[in-house]
Amino acid sequence: MQPDTRRKLVEYGVLAALVGAALAGPAWWRSREDDRLGAELARLARPGDIEMVSSVTCIYCDRARAWLTAHGAPFSECYIERDRACMARYEQLGAAGTPTFMIKGRLLRGYSAPAIVEALRRPALAASPAAR
Repeated sequence: MQPDTRRKLVEYGVLAALVGAALAGPAWWRSREDDRLGAELARLARPGDIEMVSSVTCIYCDRARAWLTAHGAPFSECYIERDRACMARYEQLGAAGTPTFMIKGRLLRGYSAPAIVEALRRPALAASPAAR
């Protein structure tokens, strides 16, 4: 093999490794962040802290449920299509979509693992009419 060809192969190999790292890096970082948040969720969540109002067709509800379950967080869940009381709760909260959470008495619209953990870090709110 010619020295010039060998050098080009090495350069392409380095370039391929850099591209691979650039593509894999964000996924690796998200995975580490998810693990960190999941560990904190498991440490903070207590029965009754997390209530999730869901819809049977909501993919974000599926993701939230999977994340909460994967990390062993106790939570309650109801479906607006299956349960009249759940639909009434959804309307009472003024929700505009699912999932809608009540976390320690605080309303959280949409699924965000960092927002769920942040709400769990805070002390519980006293029960208000909207939180019941």
